Amino acid sequence: MYFLTSLWAVIVIGQTSALLTNGLCTSTCTRSNSVPFLRPTTTSLTLAATNSEVKAPPRTGFGQQILDFALTTPLWKHILVPQARSTMVKTAESNGIPWKSAKAWLEENTILPTISQSDDSFPTYYRQAFHAYERGNLCWDAALEVEIASAAVGARNFPAYGSKGETAFRGAFDATLIEAGAFIPPGGKVLDMGCGTGMSTRRLAQRFPQAGKIQGIDLSPYFTEVGRQLLNLEPKSFEEGGPWVSTVSADSRIEYLVGDASDTKLSSDSFDVVNLQFVLHELPAEVSTSIVNEAFRLLKPGGQLWICEMDFEAPAYAAQRANAMLFALIRSTEPFLDEYAESIPGLFKHVQSRFSSTTVLPATGRHYALVATKGVKDAEFGTMKDLRFNNDGSYGVEDTHLKVWESKIE
Repeated sequence: MYFLTSLWAVIVIGQTSALLTNGLCTSTCTRSNSVPFLRPTTTSLTLAATNSEVKAPPRTGFGQQILDFALTTPLWKHILVPQARSTMVKTAESNGIPWKSAKAWLEENTILPTISQSDDSFPTYYRQAFHAYERGNLCWDAALEVEIASAAVGARNFPAYGSKGETAFRGAFDATLIEAGAFIPPGGKVLDMGCGTGMSTRRLAQRFPQAGKIQGIDLSPYFTEVGRQLLNLEPKSFEEGGPWVSTVSADSRIEYLVGDASDTKLSSDSFDVVNLQFVLHELPAEVSTSIVNEAFRLLKPGGQLWICEMDFEAPAYAAQRANAMLFALIRSTEPFLDEYAESIPGLFKHVQSRFSSTTVLPATGRHYALVATKGVKDAEFGTMKDLRFNNDGSYGVEDTHLKVWESKIE
């Protein structure tokens, strides 16, 4: 759902990090010219604690207070954000992603209805600014641009692939989920929580033709409406001579719902798979816990929860987070990112407490994929196989992400 990482923040960092931090980046990232599906050669069955030396200090102190205040001032809203937007579009275009023309095409070919639902009816956490949109996910601009921005993020994660980086990025998760035991039975029913405009929902339909029904649910009526219209429009990707950033095919199995993933109102024991893709890092920790509980309720015995997310225990993200200045800029557009980073061990433990078996693997040098299976019988405490790290403490997949200030491989 939504941005795979905060591209807004990445570009703002590119604009300001040289000024604020003399251009220093503490990331330990390296670069590869191939998709790094490198798996651990040895197995670790416990949560790794090998990166404590780069664990970020608490966000406290007078200097941090000054920085947090600065990011709430008009300087941020009226100067840095517009400049960031301009640079973000340039980053996309420089990687062969037609940001301007794709958005113009979507605006011209969609009928955007008036949304009667009041913002006050949404949870408090959901009503604040996200990704430098003043109304967060409750606006048309965010819904119209999310898939374009996602393509640009893919180019950053797998820069050797340029405009096809998004395909490589999502392909890494596809492969890792299968390796972790992901499975949909013939005729199976899937719920894609936090589906946004349906990028992950459509990919599930494409990857699993045996699935009988695939429902996407999202709190934003703006996102789900754009998702429905994309299915109706069936655009081709610009790489196939079409106007959009990906090829969209109509699929009668797909249905989009507006609703809260923590309280869907859907029937218990009714889904074979619940998918959470790039959702949890945008939520308060207690909401993530509620969503995991809701997923457990919705799954049939033997059903699976799939989670694909950012991993702040990976060295590259842990080092980036240890740079308080840079991470403060990221947090300015991802308000719950610090809380999410701290909550990962607790999240894994909670999943383990509800599900009979859980496997976690590294999907990229900065992300993990998790598959948890609901037991046929209630278990006291499930098993957890955490295979993200090698025995020497290194992460199981090489990091290919661009440096903070880069927009493409030269």
